[in-house]
Amino acid sequence: MDKQYFSVAFLEAKKAFEQDEVPIGAVIVKDGNILASAHNQKEKDCCCTSHAEILAIQQASSKLHNWRLEDCDLYVTLDPCPMCASAIKQARIRNVYSCLNNNDFHNLELIQSIFQTDSVNPEVHFESNLEVQKGKEILSEFFKKQRKR
Repeated sequence: MDKQYFSVAFLEAKKAFEQDEVPIGAVIVKDGNILASAHNQKEKDCCCTSHAEILAIQQASSKLHNWRLEDCDLYVTLDPCPMCASAIKQARIRNVYSCLNNNDFHNLELIQSIFQTDSVNPEVHFESNLEVQKGKEILSEFFKKQRKR
């Protein structure tokens, strides 16, 4: 894990914030090189699957001309939801590093279950709460802004 990639993820989260999207950013790295970076675009795209992780997976797959993102690591500003965790697992991403969990035990339980080894895909190594303060700050600021509307 290299925390420098969180700074790129937070730049993406800031873009989402500025576009009135929930400020979540994701970065996919392979061999020390950033393959993709993305932020939530659900409102812009009018699409429930336009999460930062999904968009980053699409970009990285396109760049590598391969849906298998083996030996890739994903850095994200908030723990993935079950939909994103499933996409991460299917893409065969090796490691997921998250700044902050979302305080939903059920979500954590689900993603840990999804990330376990199954008969087709290897286990996804997952670490959370690696940049808690910074993660909380941008989310708190965003939801404070939303409540004022």
